[in-house]
Amino acid sequence: MASLFEKPITSLKGIGTAKAQLFNKLGIDSVGALLYHFPRSFEDWSNPVNISDAVSGETCCIRAKLSATMRESRLPGNRFMVRAEVSDGFDAMRIVFFNNKYITSMLKYDTEYLFYGKVTRDLGGVQMVSPEFSVYTGKQNDLKPIYALTAGLSNKAVQNAVKQACELLPSVVADPLPEFIRKKYSLMGLRDAIINIHNPSSLKALNSAKLRLCVEELLVLSLGIKTMKDGRNVAKATNILKDYTEEFISLLPFKPTGAQYRAMKDCVNDMLKSATPMNRLVQGDVGSGKTAIAACACYNVAKNGGQSAFMAPTEILAEQHFATLSKLFLGTDIRISLLTGSTKASEKNRIRAKLQAGEIDVIVGTHALITDKTNFKNLMLAVTDEQHRFGVSQRAKLVAKGEDPHLLVMSATPIPRTLALIIYGDLDISVVDEIPPGRQPIDTLHITSAKRQRAFGFIKKEIDKGNAAYIVCPLVQEDESELMAAEEYAAELMLKEFSDYAVGIIHGKMKYSEKEKTMAEFAAGNLQLLVATTVIEVGVDVPRATVMMIEDADRFGLSQLHQLRGRVGRGNTKSYCILVSDSTSEASQQRLSVMCSTTDGFKIADEDLKLRGPGDFFGERQHGLPKLNIADFSDMETLKLSQDIVKDILSVSPDLSGDEFKGLRGAIRRLFKSSEGTMN
Repeated sequence: MASLFEKPITSLKGIGTAKAQLFNKLGIDSVGALLYHFPRSFEDWSNPVNISDAVSGETCCIRAKLSATMRESRLPGNRFMVRAEVSDGFDAMRIVFFNNKYITSMLKYDTEYLFYGKVTRDLGGVQMVSPEFSVYTGKQNDLKPIYALTAGLSNKAVQNAVKQACELLPSVVADPLPEFIRKKYSLMGLRDAIINIHNPSSLKALNSAKLRLCVEELLVLSLGIKTMKDGRNVAKATNILKDYTEEFISLLPFKPTGAQYRAMKDCVNDMLKSATPMNRLVQGDVGSGKTAIAACACYNVAKNGGQSAFMAPTEILAEQHFATLSKLFLGTDIRISLLTGSTKASEKNRIRAKLQAGEIDVIVGTHALITDKTNFKNLMLAVTDEQHRFGVSQRAKLVAKGEDPHLLVMSATPIPRTLALIIYGDLDISVVDEIPPGRQPIDTLHITSAKRQRAFGFIKKEIDKGNAAYIVCPLVQEDESELMAAEEYAAELMLKEFSDYAVGIIHGKMKYSEKEKTMAEFAAGNLQLLVATTVIEVGVDVPRATVMMIEDADRFGLSQLHQLRGRVGRGNTKSYCILVSDSTSEASQQRLSVMCSTTDGFKIADEDLKLRGPGDFFGERQHGLPKLNIADFSDMETLKLSQDIVKDILSVSPDLSGDEFKGLRGAIRRLFKSSEGTMN
């Protein structure tokens, strides 16, 4: 099997240089890679229906014969149409083909065919436009694979190539899954799984093949990420000698929640007792108080003579963290500085010199912290905020600034725990699932556009009280959906509804410096209303912001809506989130109903995964993680099964040594090959 990954795609009949380039666009450069280009769906030809039972608007399979002469008609633009009639012996159906000059010779009388396509009904009867068809033999494959394609490459071309590739499979294929695992969990062998995923002998065989391949992919991903973690585990920790957590808590102007306290102790115990560096993710809902946990870790490191680096994704967020920590550490002997891209060159040089001399205990900053010019005397702790904004490589660069420092990453994106174990498998996890007392619950309302004017009136009342508001638009510029662009919408609000108020705009097409300036003005109170796209999803803390109005809310995922909603309710004033949507689709209504019924980010994350699946749940692919071919993160049963198998394998061989795990080691290398630059 491994040799097929070395066999070029051009070795297959009918694939020359030009066609090979099309396959390359799909990430397929070898016969082995083609075999792992699994179908995205299947057409089910196994249950032909009678024409009388065909449901309008649905795709189905109909078994029928030609029952009338085919008629050709010319259309404008040198196009043509062929119409025919077929019968299943009881009823007739029209079939229509466009610009297919061979169709009259392809379909023959007295031959029974299977026609597959979408059925429509009108006054003229039943019709199928451009159906797929094949001669009915009673023996053909009932499940036809549909592959992801690129322009110029047809499904049939991929099917033909895959058929050849399957014929090249040796009679005995080295299986990455050890035999004891396959037997214990009744998993199909690799050779049978590959053949049945492309050319299933039955629906049962297809399901068995999918289960086997999904389990393998999740298993390989989990073990691969664990291998990364083990690289850190080889390092010896530079541990702190004394726990200063209680002293730190006395500095806080509030009593930490139980969840905050547990996470603080998790971090300190990692740094105090572990033989290897801390590698911890603090995952908490919006407003759960994760910054205090990071501050506790920084305080403990500083008191033990070490340095901490606290990296945030934006300058304004870094400035906010710097202000929070400076206020918290006021009156202590902890020295803190801020380093960002916009720090003046002379000041940067001064800060870097002090940092290298060990005269700064805590440095807060942006990507400026991971440039070659920034060096530390004794970096003992690296902290990254909003983990999903940083790739694995950026995290690694920060860690590389010290001699195996402890690592703490924070994320306000709640992810179901089983899923977190896969995605963040290289990290231990602390969940902060309590909101600090004093925070007002956010009331969430769903309205239609007919009530938009009333919502504007409510926003004005809130602003008149000295509060601030956000209005979020899903688009930056016009497209076919005719939704208003953020800029046009903001201009209209400035000229009409909010002409007496200070209105700002922020969107993804603006320069970084312009976004930062606008957010700073809003935070300072110079702007009362901010019209924005989702660039404010992770943004500055503005306690006086009490209203979040989200236009076309049905266009956002639940987790994204929850992140946006988290921009308000940061102070002690009652806050509101208004979801504007005219969508009547069941899925949209369900999502908006969940938003109105709970503010629990973990419940919302679970629902989001169920409703939208992993693609929409994560948005852009997690930077640094390899692309999966078949596994579905929303399939919790398979996720749990793969984790059970991980435990079984590691109980036998924690380092995957031995001949029976050779295939697994090779599969891990292949899966992570596309991410070599970021995973090392």
